[in-house]
Order: sequence, then C-alpha cells, then structure tokens
Amino acid sequence: MKSFTSQFVFRGLVAMGFGPIVLAIVYLILKQSAVIDTLSVNQVCIGIASLSALAFVAGGMNAIYQIESLPLMTAILIHGSVLYIGYLATYLINDWLDFGTMPIIAFTAFFAIGYIVIWAIIYSAIKRNTTKINDLVNPEVMADMISAKISKKIVVAPFAKPDRY
Repeated sequence: MKSFTSQFVFRGLVAMGFGPIVLAIVYLILKQSAVIDTLSVNQVCIGIASLSALAFVAGGMNAIYQIESLPLMTAILIHGSVLYIGYLATYLINDWLDFGTMPIIAFTAFFAIGYIVIWAIIYSAIKRNTTKINDLVNPEVMADMISAKISKKIVVAPFAKPDRY
C-alpha cells in the first residue's frame, strides 16, 4: 500500500503541473467560441484549484494499475469511476455544465464513450505489440539456437589441481 500511495502522490504531482495549462486552453476555447468575454478573479482561482486537483487525481489514479493483486477489470472500473466523479465535479464547480438531469446524462454518455474508445485504442496497441514480441520469440525456432549456445558454453574443467606427493 505504501508503494501505491507514493506512486499516486508522485504521478499526481507531475500531472498537477499541467492543470493550469489545461485550464488556460479551456478558457481560450470558451473565449474563441464567444461563451465568455471576461473572467472574475474568483472564476480563475476556482478554475486553477479545481483543475489542479483533477489533474492530481487523474495522474495519481494511474498508479492503480501497479497493484498486481487487483484484477484488470476491477482496476479499470475504479479508475473510470474516480475519473468520472472528478471530471463531473470539476465541470459543475466551474459552471461548465448546467446542473440538471439531461446535461449530466449527456456528460455521462460522452464520458463513457470516450473512456471506452481510449481503452479500446490502448488495448489494441498493447495486443499488437505483445503479438509482435511473441512472434519474435518463437520457442520452436529459438530452441536450436539456445541449445547450440549452451553446448558451446559447457566446459569440462577440474575444480582444483590435485596435490602430488
């Protein structure tokens, strides 16, 4: 558990540095799309604090995949649930999402679709790389090379010279 906690904090702190950058990009997009003209100091402070906290949690949650005793599907469900709650809270706190049934349902649908698509891309890339590595390390092909190398390395030598009387 200590390893998970230290990894969570380390990854969270690294990701947290990108929170204000992401916030600046979000605000620029909102300004360009004429959603906002100016921001109050309060909006900027809440935005920086909430996005830094979200980045910390999102970055830190990747440490959950380091827990080997946790099944992959359980880790994915925990990771996705924590990210969903974090993103939803951030959107609501910053008034980027109206508090209502339909906006939250739409947000949930977009989040679920995005999360599944990202995981499908990651899964296919890992599977492709694993297959490529497995094809390179074919035991039937490697057996002759390994046994040839082993037989060359086998040397019969005395452990010690016997004493002569």
